[in-house]
Amino acid sequence: MAELVRDLLSFLDASPTPYHAVVETTERLESAGYRRLREQDAWDLVPGDRVYVVRGGGSLVAVEIGTEDVAEAGFRMIGAHSDSPGLRVKPRPDVKAHGYRQLAVEPYGGALLHTWLDRDLGLAGRVSIAAAGEPRTVLIDLRRAVARIPSLAIHLYRELRTDGLKLNEQTHLAPVIGLESTGELAALLSEELAAQAIDTGEDAVAPQDILAFDLMFYDLQGATLGGVASEFVLSGRLDNLGSSHAALSALLAAGDAGESEFTRVVALYDHEEIGSRSAHGAQGTFLFDVLDRVAMVAGAGEPDSRVRALARSWLVSADMAHAVHPNYADRHEPGHTPVIGRGPVIKVNAGQSYASEAESAALFASICRRCQVPYQHFVSRSDLGCGSTIGPITAARLGVRTVDAGNPMLSMHSCREMAGAADVEPMVRVLTAYLTGE
Repeated sequence: MAELVRDLLSFLDASPTPYHAVVETTERLESAGYRRLREQDAWDLVPGDRVYVVRGGGSLVAVEIGTEDVAEAGFRMIGAHSDSPGLRVKPRPDVKAHGYRQLAVEPYGGALLHTWLDRDLGLAGRVSIAAAGEPRTVLIDLRRAVARIPSLAIHLYRELRTDGLKLNEQTHLAPVIGLESTGELAALLSEELAAQAIDTGEDAVAPQDILAFDLMFYDLQGATLGGVASEFVLSGRLDNLGSSHAALSALLAAGDAGESEFTRVVALYDHEEIGSRSAHGAQGTFLFDVLDRVAMVAGAGEPDSRVRALARSWLVSADMAHAVHPNYADRHEPGHTPVIGRGPVIKVNAGQSYASEAESAALFASICRRCQVPYQHFVSRSDLGCGSTIGPITAARLGVRTVDAGNPMLSMHSCREMAGAADVEPMVRVLTAYLTGE
């Protein structure tokens, strides 16, 4: 258990953005013998091949081809997402106000905005730079406290105690990056890219050569263990890098266990937190396209291969689940109160905000039993709304049997989240058994 937990902490720290998470994932895949395919190329696949495809920089599909024709054996798939709620920088971000230099930001997903106040913030993402041909895009990570969103002192906000904190997304969240004399963001990025160029041997980048960027702030405090007995994992982006790490770890462990008849698939999607509606989100064609091509080139190649394969397939939608909050237990369904440290959670919603049904939930539960892993259930209160996952979207897109499951956590969508160290290994064990067919 300890080794997997430490590995999760490393994965979290290496992944301040979806783009960095995908790079970290590809490095681990390539170390295990996976090779990258490009969507614009022709594919040549044979049983036993280990490959992966990246779309949009923040989404990835990894595939290990089974020994049997996919139309006869089907796919065993795990889906998760690489993005997390937070604050993203606007295209023209530079703001001067009352002697300070700030950046204009926009909330991404359902972030708990108050948790971003008074934190030392790093800045990371990708930058597109003018080049001789098409613009080139590079990753960037300013791993130092370049920004902070200071709270308003209680002396100037007496009504806070009676009315509660009220944040305006437009006027109250602009991070302070320096005094008014501080340079614009493009100059800061240029300096950082120049430092990278020294290491890579590339040409330095002038501020005017920066054409566009996808940048987001993150809490500089690294992932760590907490609690008297170190029973908690404390970190940003546990939702849903915790599940992404579990899916990747299970895929690699399943590969170490040997080949299987069916084809193993892990899909990590960007843009889940904003509804998955993008070219490389779960509502897009990414996974569908990959599965369709695998069914055609790795099997008999019959016109109905993909349809037959999906009819024999399963998907585990792996996304973190709500643990019962000891201070707000009344916000939970009384009969369904998952607790951190007591195993993975099967998530159910009658309105199909979660894709679990009896058949798919039973598959996951039976694997848990065979692995001697206790499992729990989550259902939202009937008088409260329910979140959702990539599960229903992917199930509808592919027509595949799907179960929604994930480890329990607290502080979901906070800048700093909280999960259980004891839950890391059991989830990986269950997902590995699922991918090996044990």
